[in-house]
Amino acid sequence: MTIATKLLYGTTSLIAALSQQSTNGNSQLGTLHANKLPAFLTNNPIVNGFPWGGSKNAYNSDGYYDAPNTGVVRSYDFTIARGTIAPDGYEKTSLLINGQYPGPLIEANWGDTIQVTVHNQISNPPEGTTLHWHGLKQQNSEYSDGVPSVSMCPIAPGGSYTYRFQANPYGSSWYHSHYSSQYAEGLWGPMVIHGPRSANYDVDLGPVTLNDYFHRPYFDVLKDVVGVVTDRAKSRPASDNNLINGKMDFDCSISTTSNKCTNNAGVSKFQFTSGKTHLLRIMNTGTQSTQKFSIDNHMMTVIANDFVPIQPYKATVVTVGVGQRTDVLVKGTGKPTDIVWMRSNLAQGQCNEPARNPLALASIYYEHANTTGVPSANSTAQVDTTDPCSNDDLAEQVPAMKQTPPSTPAKTINMNVDFAMNATGHLLWRINNQTFRGDYNSPTLLLAAGGNTSYPKERNVYDVGTSSSVRVIIKNSTPASHPWHFHGHEVFTLAAGTGTWDGTIVNPNNPARRDVQILPANGYLVLQWNSDNPGVWPFHCHSAWHLSGGMSANILENPAGIQKILAVPSTSYQVCRDWAALTGSNLPNQIDSGL
Repeated sequence: MTIATKLLYGTTSLIAALSQQSTNGNSQLGTLHANKLPAFLTNNPIVNGFPWGGSKNAYNSDGYYDAPNTGVVRSYDFTIARGTIAPDGYEKTSLLINGQYPGPLIEANWGDTIQVTVHNQISNPPEGTTLHWHGLKQQNSEYSDGVPSVSMCPIAPGGSYTYRFQANPYGSSWYHSHYSSQYAEGLWGPMVIHGPRSANYDVDLGPVTLNDYFHRPYFDVLKDVVGVVTDRAKSRPASDNNLINGKMDFDCSISTTSNKCTNNAGVSKFQFTSGKTHLLRIMNTGTQSTQKFSIDNHMMTVIANDFVPIQPYKATVVTVGVGQRTDVLVKGTGKPTDIVWMRSNLAQGQCNEPARNPLALASIYYEHANTTGVPSANSTAQVDTTDPCSNDDLAEQVPAMKQTPPSTPAKTINMNVDFAMNATGHLLWRINNQTFRGDYNSPTLLLAAGGNTSYPKERNVYDVGTSSSVRVIIKNSTPASHPWHFHGHEVFTLAAGTGTWDGTIVNPNNPARRDVQILPANGYLVLQWNSDNPGVWPFHCHSAWHLSGGMSANILENPAGIQKILAVPSTSYQVCRDWAALTGSNLPNQIDSGL
């Protein structure tokens, strides 16, 4: 019997055996005390009722291109260090930001400037680190994108670095370490940028994070994934649990280590109000698995995918790949005393990764419900008929603001994704027969800023020059699905499916747009974007283990513009000098791609 089955059928109360401090440190996510979010932050100028002015809305303004310049700076101070937590009752050492898991919520208004000072206090053993702000455009500020070996050097242990970038576009997202697979150890947090609404609601419940979870240290798992393949199971590691807002129970009787483990650690709890409409910002912050999210007895209305508001549509189950976000509205149709289950299930099958406990549960309490109670048998799970290997139907993903991409792009690139064993027996993930490996001491962006546009082949750079638009046709020659992410751009998803693309574009006059799209197993994905942001932009699978195995390329965009437009701050070069001073006598144990 799985732990989810025990919760569903063998539990009489949801009183946690551990304190919030024990499970999640200083974080309040997953508790009934977690803050509801405002429509926007108000400690700033308001113009015609809104920080972004009264004339901009989701149907007449593009979140990526029409951001105001508010002049407001939102400052955050993050200290990254090891700490002991037990999110599901299994106690382990994790990488925490300000002692929290998940990390602190970053909140801003559209057009604000976000400034985050990161202090690397990782010790025993020390490690470098970076933070990446997932999905942000970083127009003319790629040096703050936080990708080691591409846009910056790692922050050395004991060192600090200040990121500064515009809050653009708006919506729901997250940030995470991009150093190796560190974020699998807890180094991530949610991010919300308030902007124009595309639909009405009463209550913003804030982030609903979903993540597969490993009990073993990330570096131990990584050594199996990228090591010599003697056991295929090691290259496809099974996660130990699945968490909602960093919480879930675990059956300690099946633990295989001597780590302290406590049953009934506690699940996340949410508050609904009868008759009210609630906004849930669903985020897959996991390492390897696609999530299938639902709420018993309730219909959802999908209103945004990643940072793009869409024309609303109804769903009982939504698919959220690694790195993706989906905003949904849920009407409180229950009675004031009702309790129902929130569920997120890791997609199963050959196209997905294995999981020991795939079903995560959280409880939703209406306003007069007993908040230690358990949902009754009347809490009925939704029937999942969605494809386990793909995102939901592209035809339904219609952006609120219409944009039509060029039917004939200025440049087209064909990419074939596969895997292979190298001469030493290590598994490599490849794009066009080339695996990626970064050099922490020599970021490609800083080389480009200095006029160097000739790189070793393992950097996997595709120079698109000054092409005004770029289309990439990806063929997946593997039996696994891959959540594909592109940095620094608003991306059109023209088509996705199994087999070979026949040239058909879904909704050609207004195709779906998002920054992560699942590339189906043994299938294809066709992406396109306007090439208007000079830089060296990562283009990669967001499965942490596949990325560690080298499944990444870099798009070199407007090399001359990088030199002319990007004003790389002196602090970017200083963090490289600090890293060079450290690694001159202490080489990091880089066993993977570096990302």
